Amino acid sequence: MNAVVLAVAVMLVLSLLRIHVVVALLIGALVGGFVAGMGLTETITVFTEGLGSNAVIALSYALLGSFAVALSRTGLPKLMVEKAIVLVGKEGESKKKTLSKVLILFIILMISSFSQNIIPVHIAIIPIFIPPLLHVLNELQLDRRLVATVITFGLITPYMWFPVGFGGIFHEILQTNMKDSGLTVKMDQIPTAMTIPSLGMIVGLLIAVFITYRKPRQYEDRTTGMTKTDDISYTTRSIFVAVLAIVATLFVQLQTDSMIFGALSGIIVLYFSGQLKLNTSDAILTDGMKMMSYIGFVMISAAGFAAVMRETGEVETLVKDSAAFIGNSTALGVLLMLVIGLLVTMGIGSSFSTIPIITTIFVPLAGELGLSVMATIALIGTAAALGDAGSPASDSTLGPTSGLNVDNQHNHIWDTCVPTFLHYNIPLVAFGFIAAMVL
Repeated sequence: MNAVVLAVAVMLVLSLLRIHVVVALLIGALVGGFVAGMGLTETITVFTEGLGSNAVIALSYALLGSFAVALSRTGLPKLMVEKAIVLVGKEGESKKKTLSKVLILFIILMISSFSQNIIPVHIAIIPIFIPPLLHVLNELQLDRRLVATVITFGLITPYMWFPVGFGGIFHEILQTNMKDSGLTVKMDQIPTAMTIPSLGMIVGLLIAVFITYRKPRQYEDRTTGMTKTDDISYTTRSIFVAVLAIVATLFVQLQTDSMIFGALSGIIVLYFSGQLKLNTSDAILTDGMKMMSYIGFVMISAAGFAAVMRETGEVETLVKDSAAFIGNSTALGVLLMLVIGLLVTMGIGSSFSTIPIITTIFVPLAGELGLSVMATIALIGTAAALGDAGSPASDSTLGPTSGLNVDNQHNHIWDTCVPTFLHYNIPLVAFGFIAAMVL
C-alpha cells in the first residue's frame, strides 16, 4: 500500500479510537516512514526537522490567544453575550421562541466568518466568545455538533471564496504555485472558479441545520473551564479601546502580512490605554497562550507528519499511479485528484500547505485531461480545501472544539471532526467535480 495512504489511514483510525491526536500523528508518521523504507532514525530526523515549519503558526496562535484574552478584559465579549441573550429572549423563555436558534447560529456564523477577514484573528476568537454563550446554547438545547459545523463553515468558506484576509493568502498561494507549475492565472479568476465548490459548502451547512441536527439535545450546565464574565465590567471607553485594538491588529496584519505583529499591535494598544494593567498582564497573556497551546502542539506535530509524508516521495507516486490508472477518462481523473487532495489535507491538516504539494503534478495532469484554466483552478482549490473540515489536525476543527469543550461535553473527533467531514467533504467532492467538468 502507498505509504502516504497508509500513514493517513493509521492516524485517522487511531483518532477515531480516541487516541490523542498528537500521539496519532506520531504513530502515523512512523508507519509511513517504515513503509516507505526510510527507517526509524531517518523518520525521526525528518519528523523533528519538520516541526519548525509550523512554528510561526503556533506562535501566531499563542499571541492571538493572548490578545483575545486581553481583549476580553475590556468587556467586549460580555457585551456581545448580553446582546445575544436579548436577541434570543430571557432565560426560561428562549425555548418558546421559534427564531431564537436561527439568531444565535447566525451570530456564531458571523463571528467565525469575520475572524477570517474583517477581524482576522482566526480561531483565537472562538475560545473567548463561545464559552460564555454555552449557557444560551444549553437553554436552547442546541446540538453542539451543529454549532461545530456552523463554526467550521465560517472558518473555511470565506477563504475558499473571497480574496480578503486569509482568503487573500489562500488565493495568492494558489496563483503563485500554479504559475510556478506552468499555468498563469489572474487573481480575479479564482473567486469565480471557486463559486461552485463554495456552494457545496453552503449545501452541507443547510443539511446540518435543517436535517441532521435539528432535534434538540440536552447538556448539563457546568462551570468547569467556563470563561467567567461576571467580574468583568465594561464602559463606553473600554469598548472603544477594544474596537481600536481590533482595528490596529487588522491594519498591522494587512501591512506586514504577519499575524504575530498584528496581535502584538493590539496588545500594545491595550497596554497604553490602561485596559491591560502591568501588574496583571503577565498572568492574562500567559492564560491566553495556555488556551491555544493544545492547538499549537497539534499544528507543530502535523508539520512533522507532513515532512515525513513529503520525504517518502509517495505523494508523487500516488498521483502518478493514479494518472496511469486514469487513462483518457476526464471524469475519473478529476475524481481521483479530488480524493488525493482529501487524503493529503486530512493528513497534514492544512489546505494552505496542501497547495504546493499537489499543484506541481495536478497542473500538467489537468492539461493532459483537457481541462480549462477555470476548471483547473476549481479542481486544485477544491482538492486543497478538501479535508480541512474533518481533519483531526486542522485548525478548522481544533478551533470549534476549543470553545465547545470547555465543560467537557464535546468530543473533538466524534462531535467536531466526523460531523464536519460528512457535511462538507462529501458536498465538496460533488460540487468540485461539477465545477471541473463544466467550467
